[in-house]
Amino acid sequence: MKPRALHIAGCIAAALLAASAAAADALDTARIEALTGLKGVFSKEEGVFKVTLPRSDIKPDVAGVKLVPAQGLGAWAAFQRAGEHVMVMGDIVMRESEINPVMSVALDSGLEVTALHNHFLWDSPKVMLMHIGGMGDEEQLAQALGRVFAKVRELMRSPPAPPMADIDPAQASFDPRVIDEILGHGGTLAGGVYRVVIGRTAKMGGHEVGKEMGVNTWAAFAGSERLAIVDGDFAMLEHEVQDVLKALRKADINVVAIHNHMIGESPRYVFLHYWGVGPVQDLANGLKAALRTQTSQ
Repeated sequence: MKPRALHIAGCIAAALLAASAAAADALDTARIEALTGLKGVFSKEEGVFKVTLPRSDIKPDVAGVKLVPAQGLGAWAAFQRAGEHVMVMGDIVMRESEINPVMSVALDSGLEVTALHNHFLWDSPKVMLMHIGGMGDEEQLAQALGRVFAKVRELMRSPPAPPMADIDPAQASFDPRVIDEILGHGGTLAGGVYRVVIGRTAKMGGHEVGKEMGVNTWAAFAGSERLAIVDGDFAMLEHEVQDVLKALRKADINVVAIHNHMIGESPRYVFLHYWGVGPVQDLANGLKAALRTQTSQ
């Protein structure tokens, strides 16, 4: 074969290989839209396909300012090829009452919940943002996001009521020994509140810090044996977060926030705030199930 013919054949082969690679790397954007129920936009520059759900139904007032979706009220999920898999990341905008039902759907669908926090102060109604992520099969991830957004739409039509409880923290009437036995840790009773603190350790700037510096999991119980509330904080290593979340939601304990308390610590800790209402024994058992998922106490 002549040199020019060889060159042309080589170019054709290279073009076919490039086309094949591009096809392998492509996202099925139409399928993602169908499964999530949302329209999206593809970024050629980054190879990312993003679907969005503007929360135009919330209309919060922030210190007298009426917000619109473009000011941070757009729920979204972005898909990107990651080798043989697809990666998804997103941010779900919700009212307070929507958080835990939607979180349960996300966790049950195989997605990770990576943060939960506010983006505004003085907002009414209160708006919270839940960050999610995942990596795996494109179809399965899109199906999971479809279930999450379907739950959001359901709750937009019929928001759930908060878990109300008429409890005076100064009038505790449960036996703290029941909590001690279940959790395997003792606490202190003061002002009608029974508080248990479980310490962990980290290093900051080469120095060890522990329970009294805030590296701890704690729980505060108030109420009666039949109707109590518990609130507190879980200190988690990064790989423990998802299992702790699943255990708390299975116990119907509400997750209030997920964020960091420190910067530069080793190992890195993530903190989770929670709120539960129910019989004191059920609440303690729910916390115990979450503690059991952690690798060390």
